[in-house]
Amino acid sequence: MPYASGRVYYDADSHVMEPSDWIAEFADPHLRPRLKPLIPGRFDTAAARRAAQKRGSDPDLMAKLEDGLMANKGYEALGAWDPAERSRALDLLGFERQLVFTTAGLFPVLVDDDLDLYYGAVRALNRAMAAFCGEDPRLMAVAYVPLVDPQRAAQETVYALELGCAAVMVPTGAPPEYSPTHPAYDGVWGPLAEAGAPFTVHIGGGGVLLPPAFRNNGRPVPPDFTGGGENIRSKDFVGQHRYPEMFLSMLVLDGLFDRFPTLKGASIEQGAEWLVTLLRRLDQAQDAFARNEPDLEALKLRASDYVRRHLRFAPFPFEDVAG
Repeated sequence: MPYASGRVYYDADSHVMEPSDWIAEFADPHLRPRLKPLIPGRFDTAAARRAAQKRGSDPDLMAKLEDGLMANKGYEALGAWDPAERSRALDLLGFERQLVFTTAGLFPVLVDDDLDLYYGAVRALNRAMAAFCGEDPRLMAVAYVPLVDPQRAAQETVYALELGCAAVMVPTGAPPEYSPTHPAYDGVWGPLAEAGAPFTVHIGGGGVLLPPAFRNNGRPVPPDFTGGGENIRSKDFVGQHRYPEMFLSMLVLDGLFDRFPTLKGASIEQGAEWLVTLLRRLDQAQDAFARNEPDLEALKLRASDYVRRHLRFAPFPFEDVAG
């Protein structure tokens, strides 16, 4: 019997644990020599592929890996980076569909000032995500589109949809020049709304959760909570809501959902308990400032109702979201 049974289950947050050279074969040829390794030294790609080939022809080795389905994490997990093994993992888990996010793919893309290389790496990443999910309809690729350059962001959004990606992750940090609600970004939101594809925001999409100095307390830094790519510790946890809370509030208060009434979005792996107070604060802001701010006066709905109508959140199992 699968792990999840008795009802229909959708997995809102799975990841690829990418080999260091994972996106190279998907990049335009002239950019390949300039791409940085995703996580240098973290993964022996050649050895892992040899091991995967061996498992594929050895039922005993595959059975051992399957037995560790709920224990092995990161690169050692069944289906961590091999799409055929991921399909087998879904058979065992019993999920009807699964959103698939990048893990290491964000890192090299976030640190280059050359926009041709920057967005070239993004395109390669999204091609790789689409290819990973392309053979199994249960796998739903989530593309990544940074908002550094509005025109390029619009191009990559359209391209991701053409690739068949089911959703587009956008960063929650402020773009360098414009608000994400500026008309310059209508080329991102419009195609998503028209296609019925949601945008997502995800932990790690806003930048560093905790200023490094707060960890320098004279004691060793503890291990991270999950052992995965996000490296979450207690101090990160208490502040993880601040990036999505601010980003999504801007979309509401600037009337983006009036301009694109079919646009939908989701916040993934950032909790949801903070949403209870956000709904109240949005309405309080609308009531207190509408008299002096025409944009608020022009909103067609209560601010909190845009959240209820357009946004979805993935709570942690221990959270109380009934308030």
